[in-house]
Amino acid sequence: MGLNVGVQQHQEVAVAKKVQPKIERQYDIVLFGATGFTGGLTAKYLAAHAPAGLRWAIAGRSETKLASVRRSLAAIDSKWADLPLIVVDATDAETLGEVAASTKVICTTVGPYLQHGEPLVAACAAKGTDYVDLTGEPEFVDTMYVKYHDLAKRNGARIVHACGFDSIPHDLGAWWTVQQLDSAKPIKLRGVVRTGAGFSGGTYHSALDQLARSGQMRQAMQARREHEQRPKGRKVRAVQGKPSRDSLLGYYLLPLPTIDPFIVVRSAAALDVYGPEFTYSHFAGLKTLTYTLGGVAAVVSLGVAAKIPPARSFLKSRVKQGTGPSVQKRERSWFTVDFIGEQGGQILHTQGQWRRSWLHRDLEDVGRVGHVSGSRRQPACGRIGDYGRGHGSQSSSPAGAGRNQIRSHLRPAPPSGEQRLADVLTLLHARRHCKQS
Repeated sequence: MGLNVGVQQHQEVAVAKKVQPKIERQYDIVLFGATGFTGGLTAKYLAAHAPAGLRWAIAGRSETKLASVRRSLAAIDSKWADLPLIVVDATDAETLGEVAASTKVICTTVGPYLQHGEPLVAACAAKGTDYVDLTGEPEFVDTMYVKYHDLAKRNGARIVHACGFDSIPHDLGAWWTVQQLDSAKPIKLRGVVRTGAGFSGGTYHSALDQLARSGQMRQAMQARREHEQRPKGRKVRAVQGKPSRDSLLGYYLLPLPTIDPFIVVRSAAALDVYGPEFTYSHFAGLKTLTYTLGGVAAVVSLGVAAKIPPARSFLKSRVKQGTGPSVQKRERSWFTVDFIGEQGGQILHTQGQWRRSWLHRDLEDVGRVGHVSGSRRQPACGRIGDYGRGHGSQSSSPAGAGRNQIRSHLRPAPPSGEQRLADVLTLLHARRHCKQS
């Protein structure tokens, strides 16, 4: 799977000299993988929230399935009855290049990305097309950086990975939290995730593949470290935490072996707001010691089983790709991510939460918790706008003797579809790994 970069090197450089300006392209967005579970959800969201004048198309392997998706979108809004369909296979490098040249942005939900993702990244890098995916596979992200960063940079392509649960809540939550601290001083941050939700078949299969490839994942990470420039005059790093109990949150903490800390640290390397020295640790938060010990046993058992091919095949057969939680399950789903920032003697606690349908996200500022007259400030609650963009004013409220409390009153009007897209692109800019030259 994938392209032979050595053989195609001069072809890509030749193409780079003839990249079509994005303003002249046929589409604004092409959604690749629209016939899958996550791709279908993404298509429905675009159909319901696309700003006026958005030129987009859906792409996939089966024209019949694409037509079925289009009918479901037309039921949301009749104007999508003629939505363009693009039939393309994830392994067809030539056709993928044509698709990439026709659009400003490609969003892909076709995973596991380590198996199916490289040809599309290569096409976008060669054609100067912005690329967005949902991968949570560190090996894929690091390998794509090493192979295509320079080409993408020359051609003005922005390759942006991990734009789903991995790692939007964690990346934006960390970004919001550090802005409440002093960027001139070192920052130590930990994220604590709690969730009551299911997962798609694609996510499950990707996770098993990553557990089976821990050695290759370390090699890809090392190759990227040798290739990528370090921030000058600053230190940023992800720290592997240890199982413990968080006295502030009241949860038992279990380190999470996910891509999220690496994405957070990548943003920290790109932005000075994270301070001269930044460390981040990532945990699952569990209420009881029993659940914590059970979680450790489950992760270890799954990791061992994933390395045994027959066991891995059996586990994969239990959850099919292209499937996911039902509408009822998604409506009941929720997650919270608490962030604890430490700077000198100050502690800052923020929380991002998602409690309704998958279309709605809130980020809640739980307030500052610091030492005042020998005691801690009590958490204060408020709300900032979607994706962490706040609107409104703040006011303080009285508290008990010896304590101060800050309470935010931020009630923004819902942003337009165009503003939502603009917000997402603005915030993703911080963690893109390919900058326009």
